[in-house]
Amino acid sequence: MTKQTALITGTSAGLGREYARLFAKDGHDLVLVARRRERLDELARELAAAHGATCMVIPADLATPGAGQRIADQVQAAGRTIDFLVNNAGFGRRGPFAQSDVRPQLEMIDVNVRALVELTHLFLPGMLQRRQGRILNIASMAGFVPGPFMATYYASKAFVLSFTEALAGELRGTGITATASCPGPTSTEFGEVAGSSKSNLFKRHLADAASVARHGYRAMLAGKVVAIPGLQNKLSVQSVRIAPRAAVRAISAKLNSDRSK
Repeated sequence: MTKQTALITGTSAGLGREYARLFAKDGHDLVLVARRRERLDELARELAAAHGATCMVIPADLATPGAGQRIADQVQAAGRTIDFLVNNAGFGRRGPFAQSDVRPQLEMIDVNVRALVELTHLFLPGMLQRRQGRILNIASMAGFVPGPFMATYYASKAFVLSFTEALAGELRGTGITATASCPGPTSTEFGEVAGSSKSNLFKRHLADAASVARHGYRAMLAGKVVAIPGLQNKLSVQSVRIAPRAAVRAISAKLNSDRSK
């Protein structure tokens, strides 16, 4: 593959790091975005040593207004052209909505939704002008169902899924593709941060982050619109389409409850 540049958000841990490794292995340069500078620097050194990748590090909190524009300004100032955009950053919080602090709920929307839309809107015009580029948005199996006890998170991923599918429809024939990767529970920091590590959902087998990233990466390269890793996850999505909505809500609530309940 011709050497190009990928901008990946949320690269300080989990899927973001795995995506960065995949792009670097294929000979691409990286723009690494996350809050934790020390982890970004560590990853940049790893990718440079292992694959000779040139990495630009941008520490940024995507929950702050204007973060996307500041990232784009730094990329432009550095003379970088973004050929791949991976909107991976995101987080969740578990608990009854009415009893939750509203600030993390709003920050979740800022990171999972607003920043994704902003960055896509900033970098897509350049891709269209060059008539090449790929966008990979990390959605979730949560995007297919309502999620009692994680209402905002599930709704945010439903937005990501719908937005990506619609965008893919608009981009037909342009040379640009948009892909939504929809993994199930995965072995990353997400469960601990969300408070879901003791839930029934995370009692199930957790997918390996590296394999989930490979699946999404290959789907993006193939131009697929929706990518669901794992046969069980694919079957679950099909069952949701025919199951009564009340039953879907009840099952989702059970999965997001503590294992002891």
